[in-house]
Amino acid sequence: MADPDETRCWSSLSIKERCQIVAGVATVMADATEELIRLCTSDQRRDPVETITSELLPLASALRWIGRRGTKVLAPRKCGIAGRPVWLAGVHSTVSRQPHGKVLILGAWNYPLLLTGVQMAQGLAAGNRVIVKPAIGCEAATERMIQAFHAGGVPTTELIQIDSSADAAIRVIDAGVDLIVLTGAASTGRAVMRQAAETLTPTIMELSGCDAVIVMPDADIERAADAIDFALNFNSGATCIAPRRLIAESTTADQLKSALVKRQVSRRDVIVHSSARSTVADIIERSIASGCVDVTNKFDATFLRQTGKMAPAILDSVEPHHPVASADLFAPVTSIMRVEKIDDAVRIVNDCPYRLAASVFGNRKGAVAIASRLSVGSVSINDVIVPTADPRVPFGGRGSSGFGVTRGEEGLLAMTTAKVTAVRHGKWMPHLRPRTDKDIQILSALVALLHGSMNVRWKAIRRVLGK
Repeated sequence: MADPDETRCWSSLSIKERCQIVAGVATVMADATEELIRLCTSDQRRDPVETITSELLPLASALRWIGRRGTKVLAPRKCGIAGRPVWLAGVHSTVSRQPHGKVLILGAWNYPLLLTGVQMAQGLAAGNRVIVKPAIGCEAATERMIQAFHAGGVPTTELIQIDSSADAAIRVIDAGVDLIVLTGAASTGRAVMRQAAETLTPTIMELSGCDAVIVMPDADIERAADAIDFALNFNSGATCIAPRRLIAESTTADQLKSALVKRQVSRRDVIVHSSARSTVADIIERSIASGCVDVTNKFDATFLRQTGKMAPAILDSVEPHHPVASADLFAPVTSIMRVEKIDDAVRIVNDCPYRLAASVFGNRKGAVAIASRLSVGSVSINDVIVPTADPRVPFGGRGSSGFGVTRGEEGLLAMTTAKVTAVRHGKWMPHLRPRTDKDIQILSALVALLHGSMNVRWKAIRRVLGK
């Protein structure tokens, strides 16, 4: 393999060449699986299976997807005769996708390989120069991933890592970038957007969630409980699309609560990330004081603040106005919200400021109908979290959960800007000829002929013919 530093200018490579290089990184990363697992091990991630299933496998699949589909997605689109307005006869346009230029990626700590890695890969495939700021504590894992990209053929000048401090990101933005991609808290998103606004720098914001699971009366309770239990505890609860609110009619809620409590008996305490402990303790403490019920009676705010440890928490009798019902928590916490009828769940979901994703459990037809009414970025039917790892689909939220998307075709296109090149063929250029008295009559008739009702069209024809 050629020395990456001797490689031609990255953006001058063909789209296919870039996509193939990025896809090949999957092999390099697969060969470094054991090392990457070790570097991703933390207080929140002790199980190597979680690193493989939530990071390495979906990231490798996303890289391979770019190799298979990237060239077609990014290819120029020709606008020829078919569908061309008659008054633009002779014009042939091409829509090409141009790289933004310099893309800054602000990484997250909870999934340092998958989230940052896909964004890096798509930014590079689109022809950008990519600068990565890892989250604090993820420096080594990010560095090793970037080394894999370099070893796979990405020039070292086109993919660089900066310091993990906030000051480092501020300096890079001040120096000038063409796109900022952030995965993080809503509060961080607001701060970044304030700085980006000074230079009108575009941003993609993949922010926090307070995601809901709607459990319909005809749902398989055991399946729903298994899925919620898995998602609640996966990655120590530090997942932006973990189930934070369980919405069901009262009878269903009782069955679900009973099933979940049984599953928490064997669960051990987890260590909450240092950046989230105080918020989690405060929110749950205030919610219980406001009338919410600690179902397992295990939550200890003082113990959490002092040790960072907590048992999975299930709160009942939660209302939309309670603090926990609209909080972006990165810990194993979920709330049971009861409704008189399941249709009320739609309003609760859509009224929440955080609308990243949701899940609906129930008969397929009814669940799909409910899903269609939810104003969220992703909806999983009879499952949680896992379907969003499909490399073919975009990921993004609504409201305080951000805007713009990453991943999938839409995410790849978001790493580019559209450029239109229009070529005029022939000599017919009516807009350049001198104005005549008949122009208004001819043009009015043209509008009527092309877009008017049948009666108006017939009158236009007669007017043109002088009848």
